Amino acid sequence: MPDGSSIEIDIRIASSAWRAALPNPAAAVRRAVVAALKAELPAKAKTSLSILLTDDDEMRKLNAGWRAKDKPTNVLSFPAENAVDPAKPPAYLGDVALGLATCRREAREQKKTLADHVTHLVVHGVLHLIGYDHMDDEQAEAMEPLETQILAGMGIADPYRMASPVKKATKKKAAQKKAVKKKTVKKKAAKKVVKTAAVARKKKA
Repeated sequence: MPDGSSIEIDIRIASSAWRAALPNPAAAVRRAVVAALKAELPAKAKTSLSILLTDDDEMRKLNAGWRAKDKPTNVLSFPAENAVDPAKPPAYLGDVALGLATCRREAREQKKTLADHVTHLVVHGVLHLIGYDHMDDEQAEAMEPLETQILAGMGIADPYRMASPVKKATKKKAAQKKAVKKKTVKKKAAKKVVKTAAVARKKKA
């Protein structure tokens, strides 16, 4: 999919503030969508999706209605299908929505340009439509490097390079739990070996 010509992208700008925030929001979104799909779909794939650029009020309603979370959020994805075969994508992948105020605030807090942050969120949202997720460490370890790779191809720095203190602490805790689990498994294995050896000696006696 070298130019995205076989992909139909319906971009709806529901809040005029997006046009003031970015020079050409539709072009920026289209570029991000094409980059994300180019990384996952075959060159001649034909499919479609929609992107909604809206405000935080609408994002709050969507978040409350679909996720039972009564607060605005940066990006929401609504996959048309639960499972997608990238080799044979469906005619319609689904919808992605972004809220401007939250995107702008996050970009400022993370010391990024709004354009780069929005590009990342669009890539992130589109990958959700294809089936990627980050509900646990294993899923995140598959999704985040792919996002980083796609963004690097667009000249955008790794968005996860400067993880928040909360995220760093969560990852550290997960690594510690994994290490403890591994140690426990090793101890059980060692006990099993000792027990087997003791039984063997008893039989010989």
